[in-house]
Amino acid sequence: MDFVPVDTVWVIVAGCLVLLMQAGFAALEMGLSRMKHSGAVAAKIIVNFALALVVFWAVGYAIAFGDGNGFAGATAWFLEIGNANGVESLAYSGIDEATKFFFQAMFAAVALAIVWGTMLDRARFVTYVPFAILFVGLIYPIVAHWVWGGGWLYSNGFQDFAGSGVVHVTGAFAGLAGAIVVGARIGKYRDGKPQPIPGHSMPLAILGVLILWVGWMGFNAGSFLGAAGKPIGQVVVVTCLAGAFGVLASVVMGRVLLGSFDIGMMGNGAIAGLGAIAGPCAFVQPWAGAVIGLIAGSVMVPMVIFIDRRRIDDPIGVFAGHGMGGIVGVLAAGIFTTSEAASRLGGRPGLLYGGGFTQLGWQFVGLVAIAAFAFGTGWLAFMLIKVTIGLRAPEADELAGLDISEHGMFGYPERFIEVIGAEPEEPVSGVEDALTAR
Repeated sequence: MDFVPVDTVWVIVAGCLVLLMQAGFAALEMGLSRMKHSGAVAAKIIVNFALALVVFWAVGYAIAFGDGNGFAGATAWFLEIGNANGVESLAYSGIDEATKFFFQAMFAAVALAIVWGTMLDRARFVTYVPFAILFVGLIYPIVAHWVWGGGWLYSNGFQDFAGSGVVHVTGAFAGLAGAIVVGARIGKYRDGKPQPIPGHSMPLAILGVLILWVGWMGFNAGSFLGAAGKPIGQVVVVTCLAGAFGVLASVVMGRVLLGSFDIGMMGNGAIAGLGAIAGPCAFVQPWAGAVIGLIAGSVMVPMVIFIDRRRIDDPIGVFAGHGMGGIVGVLAAGIFTTSEAASRLGGRPGLLYGGGFTQLGWQFVGLVAIAAFAFGTGWLAFMLIKVTIGLRAPEADELAGLDISEHGMFGYPERFIEVIGAEPEEPVSGVEDALTAR
């Protein structure tokens, strides 16, 4: 029986679920931004998604999955050129090349979205284009090639099924570099101590987390690039358990370290658990997924506190959620991978299943290589942008809100400017000046 049509439909559906994660990022980031910047976040999400698609189609797919060497691919430019028979690295799936591209392009867009979450409320709109070209056209595809495109990490048995390292570590470490280069938001630090700058809508933020959770079903289970004969049901269960235990761990750790049941930490606990299980989701049993989520959610909370105290302003906890989750996931594949899964997927069993330290050792090597490359290249990219076109919005624009200074309209107009029929509001500092300047 020909299962290719079934596989194709499933991968397209899974890709659409990953696309839905852009809506999750939008809601999460808008909710955790101040109201005067929420429209700018919406613009950022949709423009960066469009840029990711275009750049990945033109060059990213070729570098990530094209035939080349251990460092990068060099065929399938613009998807078609030099690619009559499809890329060899994805030949294990019988679906057509266009469907493969669509699914992988969604991953590139997610990685780019992760980066910008560290720089909310102060990065200029014009910086998106050059960074998207560098990140989606070069940085992310090179890492993807190392692991999924037949590169040097793949050749040495590095295991990352759905991207704990390729997507989450890459995005988080590049984002960390961006947060350092752009600097903290105005008012974030006073007398050397971090000050809370709460987002304007926690309900919207948690809605974003739940949308991301739904998207993760396609993110992980779709990475088989097929459905027939694949344990996609088990991957979905493992993924959900990791997310759930990530939430519960963050609840406990938030209470212990912060003295409250912090809502933002709950959301990031889910993200940490889901990011952690992405890499090992097809290699581990459900109980291991629970343990992985528990660990990721537990280490996420102290990392938020640590980053804050290091004077690195990460408004939504990207590095703690995606970064620590990704680190846990990469290492977990070297510990919890079962012998059966290793045999089925062509890998090595983890430490707990008789694999010794070989697999764990290569997971550590891959983790260090990906993190160092993403941080180093990300820092160079942001510094290049900073010294050329400028990375950060002027102080007056940041105070007035990037909505009006960059886009000419607020995400919530009735809050900031008089609208006929609306309830009168207290004037917000800086808005009148910004409107006059326009």
